[in-house]
Amino acid sequence: MTRTKLTGLLLATSILGSAGIASAQDVSLTIESWRNDDLSIWQEKIIPAFEAANPGIKVVFSPTAPTEYNAALNAKLDAGSAGDLITCRPFDASLELFNKGHLASLNDLPGMENFSDVAKSAWTTDDGSTTFCVPMASVIHGFIYNADAFAELGITPPATEAEFFAALDKIKENGTYIPMAMGTKDLWEAATMGYQNIGPTYWKGEEGRQALIKGEQKLTDAPWVEPYAVLAKWKDYLGDGFEAQTYPDSQNLFTLGRAAIYPAGSWEIGLFNTQAQFKMGAFPPPVKAAGDTCYISDHNDIGIGLNAKSGNAEAAKKFLSFVASPEFADMYANSLPGFFSLNSTAVKMADPLAQEFVSWREKCKPTIRSTYQILSRGTPNLENETWLESANVINGTDTPEVAAEKLQKGLDSWYKPMK
Repeated sequence: MTRTKLTGLLLATSILGSAGIASAQDVSLTIESWRNDDLSIWQEKIIPAFEAANPGIKVVFSPTAPTEYNAALNAKLDAGSAGDLITCRPFDASLELFNKGHLASLNDLPGMENFSDVAKSAWTTDDGSTTFCVPMASVIHGFIYNADAFAELGITPPATEAEFFAALDKIKENGTYIPMAMGTKDLWEAATMGYQNIGPTYWKGEEGRQALIKGEQKLTDAPWVEPYAVLAKWKDYLGDGFEAQTYPDSQNLFTLGRAAIYPAGSWEIGLFNTQAQFKMGAFPPPVKAAGDTCYISDHNDIGIGLNAKSGNAEAAKKFLSFVASPEFADMYANSLPGFFSLNSTAVKMADPLAQEFVSWREKCKPTIRSTYQILSRGTPNLENETWLESANVINGTDTPEVAAEKLQKGLDSWYKPMK
């Protein structure tokens, strides 16, 4: 072979080799998130599982501190430097990103059929036409109890409102435990673990929430006042000084074994598992009477969407379809007990307390917190006002009727019902 031919062959081989390298170049996706406490789960479980099934696509999880996320993300999106995948807060913050053109429609994404309308509600336009984030997880409300204390006092988990107050009376009469650990100092606790926990039982979950949005019901109607009347009765069971008790105080009272019942969000499970030295159980919000339909607040917490300006949209959609899969649902929910999959495929939880919470989906109708979608966009903000009035009712400084009148008056001052 002549030197000229050899040189030509080597050159051709070099060009082909370079082209082969270029064609095999990995696509790299970046995930923006405010959750930095689950970094190891993404790096050690979720991303390796996706990359193994999708050679050629690399994924980097890049969280920002929760308090800085919104501002940092908006700045990156405006500058065109944000990641391909955007972790979505529920409701208005993400809807605003979609309305600004920062998040792409995911209506046609394979896997979206795995989610109900309620599951998608936090990341869907007001008219219901477009969903722009894949639902990842929700938190469920109910009551966590000290199972050792219940056994000691001969109490079984209450199913009805009457049984609930009978249990509280028995705990109070015994005197060993504070019947229920909840304070009103931080305000939100009274609304989130109180009003939004038991309220769906009275306003019939989505039926009442949608009627409120449409103006077919008002906060002064019986289904919305009645849960406040029930909350007013809690005052006698919260222990001395509950008005000055903070959220961390309530957590400590329960995990130290000084209180028998804790009105809860499922996000407490991970912390309580590490701190409580006693067996725990959970029960859903009691129904008004035996045989009534059970309702739970199964509140959308976190989703993930596609940066509309991503240069790697097709690869990013593959990742989003993976997030929409039952495989991801199982992996994520069992790695973070208390943050439950919104996928229609049921996930069996390894943690027994988490499994108790999620089992309620099979017998109770789900809804989301009544103030979160649409109704807290104006001033006064209905969510924040509900915090205040829930605390006022429990403290006894406002009657249920007065609280309801204040809330409706505030809503009427800026909100025109959607038809």
